[in-house]
Amino acid sequence: MIGYSNILFAFFLTSVAGLSTGIGSAIALIAKQTNRNFLSLSLGFSAGIMIYVSFMEMLPTSLAAMTSLFGEKQSTLYLILAFFAGIAIISGIDFLIPESVNPHEAHGVEEMNSGVRLKRTGLIVALTIAIHNFPEGIATFTSALESLDIAIPITVAIAIHNIPEGIAVAVPIYHSTGSRRKAFWYSFLSGLAEPFGAVIAYIFLFNFWTPAINSIVLATVAGIMVFISLDELLPAAEKYGKHHLAIIGVVAGMAVMACSLLLFV
Repeated sequence: MIGYSNILFAFFLTSVAGLSTGIGSAIALIAKQTNRNFLSLSLGFSAGIMIYVSFMEMLPTSLAAMTSLFGEKQSTLYLILAFFAGIAIISGIDFLIPESVNPHEAHGVEEMNSGVRLKRTGLIVALTIAIHNFPEGIATFTSALESLDIAIPITVAIAIHNIPEGIAVAVPIYHSTGSRRKAFWYSFLSGLAEPFGAVIAYIFLFNFWTPAINSIVLATVAGIMVFISLDELLPAAEKYGKHHLAIIGVVAGMAVMACSLLLFV
């Protein structure tokens, strides 16, 4: 049985991950220039954590739990379906977002004071990222219910991933409103979609939580995180910096995640 202290801590981790968009918006408002090499390494690091924990911890844990319930062949089928369902969910959200307002395009803080970008409606951009962050909140929350040695690295990875998103949201909002204060707050508040996702997961899943549902959710979350890594984090890392910096970040993220899991064995 999952205790309420675990649930509260899961909500806390999800809030930390989501509201880190505020860090990105603060960087956009304060910094004069983007440290692209650092961002490239950080995004690669985040992708490495997500990919490693998905394939080396979440999917094996999910398969082992389901095998004891359904048998090996049926469990493998459920695992595959859940994994690709996660990919389908997050890619479907991306497909529905117009490319012109997609906040996952890499932007630098230099754009805050340049006229190269067209003005966008700030609320549309904030809403766009909020919709996209919703399943990430479910992912962070449910992973925290499974185990903290998985949840804490995932929280760090998603928080890093949300920092450049905060920049990407703050830049067009500043151009559409002319207000740095609004740019910060809309970007910061867009991160609330992640704890909101945790609330929805709690309301609709917790009362029905069983080992089978836990296993399916783990595999689905793994699919979501792998897609985020391949579709968003790695391309953004390439855009911000050099190819090898992104790959070094990926390998470092995997190594840190491997050591973290080893310590908790």
